[in-house]
Amino acid sequence: MPKKSSIQKLSNELLKDILDHIEADPDRSISIDRRAYLSVESFRPPSPPLPLQAQDIGNFRLVCRRFAELGIPHQFTRIATRFSRPGLQRLEKICSRPNLTKHTKKFSYLIPFFYVEGRERVGDLLHHANGDLQALDASYFERKAETQRSIVRSGEDLRILKKAMTSFRSLQHVQILRLQDEADRSLLEYLHENDDPASRLVDLRWTPACTHALRTIGKALAECHSPFSRFSGPMMNPQSVLAVGQSMPQNLPIISERLTCLELHFDDPIDLNAKVKALSPLFETVFASAKNMQAVHIGFPSRQPLDISLEDVFHGVHWEKLRAFGVQAWRLDAEEIMTLARRHRKTLRGLRLRDVQLKEGSMWKDVLAMLRGEMELLDWVSLRRVDYSSHFDEVWAGSMEVPDHPPGGASDSDDEDDFHAHVDLEDDDFERDGDEYSDGDSDDQSAADTDHGPDANELALSPDTPSSLPFCTCSRSSFPATADDLGDNGRFVVYQQRKLWEKWVVGRCPEHSSS
Repeated sequence: MPKKSSIQKLSNELLKDILDHIEADPDRSISIDRRAYLSVESFRPPSPPLPLQAQDIGNFRLVCRRFAELGIPHQFTRIATRFSRPGLQRLEKICSRPNLTKHTKKFSYLIPFFYVEGRERVGDLLHHANGDLQALDASYFERKAETQRSIVRSGEDLRILKKAMTSFRSLQHVQILRLQDEADRSLLEYLHENDDPASRLVDLRWTPACTHALRTIGKALAECHSPFSRFSGPMMNPQSVLAVGQSMPQNLPIISERLTCLELHFDDPIDLNAKVKALSPLFETVFASAKNMQAVHIGFPSRQPLDISLEDVFHGVHWEKLRAFGVQAWRLDAEEIMTLARRHRKTLRGLRLRDVQLKEGSMWKDVLAMLRGEMELLDWVSLRRVDYSSHFDEVWAGSMEVPDHPPGGASDSDDEDDFHAHVDLEDDDFERDGDEYSDGDSDDQSAADTDHGPDANELALSPDTPSSLPFCTCSRSSFPATADDLGDNGRFVVYQQRKLWEKWVVGRCPEHSSS
């Protein structure tokens, strides 16, 4: 009998600690009460594992059967699958091994833009592109378009997704993400920037891709009785959500009843008010059925705040277990915010109001006074880029398009928990071609103390207050005594104000509080 090596003599507990140094504990989760709860795995795209990490875990599992079993959770707790034939085939292979799938808790579905049938003539476009796209290979796009049509027509993706949802008996979180590789990005940029006749030969769209992904995932989750309870989509299309809701009304209550956490960000700014209004009955059905909801985030593009009533989406619902709530980019009256908060004053611990613009006749000090005085359990509040609607419009008057990064700042590097999600897969699942998992806007530059930068448009529900402000108020001598002392002028809000306001609402010293 071969003599055991020294490492094989180590206990399982020590070996798990070693694996945790390579890749974080896959079973470690963040409490919903913590600030970073909805920041960690909901809206940040799954990151390919570092090559050395994936190789180290893989090599560890090759040592012996015992090591192979110990390493499984670090590879298969989170699974990401591309909408492609190799991606779906790999998922099917994984699903045939219960010893792997019993560990899967999060599933990310990576969806590319779909080609519009009849307008996938990339070869002809490249011929007329005057060399601007000479680095691209027409056959690559033609194969991709044909594969997309083949998968959809055959139902191969739905079949495999059903098999996956049946096998993932520990599944908690399902996420749909938009996927682009470098070739797609170059082609899309060219089509966006050129309006010549040749550009009409090709059309790539997110709406049909999002619709198909939602429909197939929804059917698989409902029909296979998945135990999942959390869904997030950072690049949802309103028309896709409406189409899916109308096509499978019998499945909506089934899916909604299981939800404890829902995070949606809609990225289509065109006719946004009308499109979301059309979704109102669907929201009512989902929210009325979601009796176990604990965390909700509904967001819209910062460049175009939604301008409909809050209750057109939430319909007066009261969730008895709600602990974290957030909205982004919305024109609201103060009373709307206070009414919804009061309904959940006995359970709510976190409130996020990013990019909320108060309408004429409302003042932020009224909202803040109510939150401070009536919210019994509130631990944190986030007010990034809150302002007044009239000032927002003045700033962007005459602008053809309101960018997501308003003028006057570079970034906001708040001192808060900064977690990143990882998808623990074998290296070959992520091609090394510069793929981008689109989940919103991001910057490459970093500075401090403004509302605009790498994290300024993070979609998840997390607070934005740094751990320190310029002065200590432990003695309360300079701490605002009432809302009237907060400096709210009813016209605009500056960065320093909202930072102080966030701390004042929860009654903490801006300098010495640690959270």
